[in-house]
Amino acid sequence: MRKKIDVFDYSEQIMKALRKGILLNTSGDKFNSMVISWGHFGIIWGKPTFAVYVRENRYTKAQLDQTGEFTISIPLNGPDPHINQICGLQSGRDIDKVKEAGLTLAEPVTNHTPAVAEYPLTLECKVLYVQKQELSLLPEEIRKSNYPADVDGTAPLSNRDPHTVYIGEIVNAYILGAE
Repeated sequence: MRKKIDVFDYSEQIMKALRKGILLNTSGDKFNSMVISWGHFGIIWGKPTFAVYVRENRYTKAQLDQTGEFTISIPLNGPDPHINQICGLQSGRDIDKVKEAGLTLAEPVTNHTPAVAEYPLTLECKVLYVQKQELSLLPEEIRKSNYPADVDGTAPLSNRDPHTVYIGEIVNAYILGAE
């Protein structure tokens, strides 16, 4: 059961949830979910879009490059600490996040990447544009705090790897479990 929505009717809720952590889901070799708290929601090229930023050495990046699509899952009543712990600090290369975080996957409507029932506000996205950050163009204070040169790229959270931005067209939006 799902209720199709006009994504812009939920813009405030989406942006508030983003600050606390939402899920970026991919499904290349296997389903993977990563907590993100950086992103942009809006309109570009006349299309509704959601842009995500993924570091160079993340398993999620390889999945995005392989499939060219992603799904965003947003909680309606705040994030689940257990889900955010597993999906935010563990790599999908090493564990089965569905099993470890207790995720319930829901079949997608438009793309091939499932949604997560525990975070029912769902945006299915098709990648329109990809751009790797040029760290030298960032202010020094941002480089030092977010891209420390002495932290290995496989480390969670802030490390030396730049992000790649993936601008995804929102091709479907709905709430799972609603009519």
